[in-house]
Amino acid sequence: MKAMRSLLLFPPLLLAACQDEPIANGYGSTTPRYERPIESKSNLDTAVVPVRIGELGRNFAACNAQGKVRERATDGAMPVRAAPFEQAQQKGQLPPGSTFFICSRSIDQRWFGVVYDSSGRAGSSCGVSSPISVRRDYEGPCDSGWVASAQVRLISGVQDPPVQASENVAQAK
Repeated sequence: MKAMRSLLLFPPLLLAACQDEPIANGYGSTTPRYERPIESKSNLDTAVVPVRIGELGRNFAACNAQGKVRERATDGAMPVRAAPFEQAQQKGQLPPGSTFFICSRSIDQRWFGVVYDSSGRAGSSCGVSSPISVRRDYEGPCDSGWVASAQVRLISGVQDPPVQASENVAQAK
C-alpha cells in the first residue's frame, strides 16, 4: 500500500525513467564528459635533490656502503636521476655490474643517493671512503644522483685501505 502511494505521488519520476531517448555518448550519464586541460611539464621534471654525505657522523665514512647494479635481462643500464622519484630528470646511467657508493636514502627507502666514478668502479678518487667532519651535499669530482633501491645489490660497507703487514706486527707488540 505504501509503495503504491509513493508511486502516485511522484509521477514525473516515473515518466523520466521511461524515456526512449538514448543516453548521450554511452557514458551512462547525460552530464558531459570532463576533459582535462593539457598541462605543461610537471615541477617534478626540474627538481634536483643533492646527495648528502656524512649522514652517520664524523666517526664513519662519508658514504656508508657500496652497491652494484643488479644484472637485469630486460634492459641494459640503470638510470641515475636528479631527485628520488621516477619523474625526475635522468642525469646519467650505470651499466650492469658497475659499482658505486651509497651515501643516503630517501625517506621511503625506495631510492639511494649514490656517488659514482665515470669508470664504473667505486674508487677512492671520489673522496667519500673516509670520514668527514660535517654532513653536507656532495660536490666532489665524481658524479652523483639517485637510483631505485630495488635495482641495487648491496656489496659491503666502505672500509679503510688494508693495513700493511709490518704495521700489524708493530701494533700487536
